[in-house]
Amino acid sequence: MRTILNAVALASFVWAAVPALAGEKDVTLYKNPQCGCCEGYAEYLRENGFTVTSKATHDLAEMSREAGIADEFQGCHLSFVDGYVVSGHVPVGTVKKLLTERPDIKGVTLPGMPMGSPGMSGTKEAPFEMLEITKSGSVGGVYARE
Repeated sequence: MRTILNAVALASFVWAAVPALAGEKDVTLYKNPQCGCCEGYAEYLRENGFTVTSKATHDLAEMSREAGIADEFQGCHLSFVDGYVVSGHVPVGTVKKLLTERPDIKGVTLPGMPMGSPGMSGTKEAPFEMLEITKSGSVGGVYARE
């Protein structure tokens, strides 16, 4: 009986670890070839425990549109992490919230290049508002404020 309980406990532990083994902290970040702030954002993610692969592209706007982000809501770069799209300089707190809550959305965006955001220079002047990207490809309401 004790052997069976130990086997069940071990199986439960392994099953609980599967998401971590599946690469939930692996990020693929698409950016313009010479963009320094995009590399700054990639380094920020690395410092916060993510494994980041940066890929240079000249098709960032089109890739963002294909991901469901209209031009006026696009960020500086486009990341994919554990089935979600993250556009722009989204703070890691929001990325972790997205991965923990697992909402039924495509992802989030922080439009533009806000000063003081992760990877950007300057001083943060107001809370950042990350917008939802819905499954239908439209921008919904505010997902998080940081």
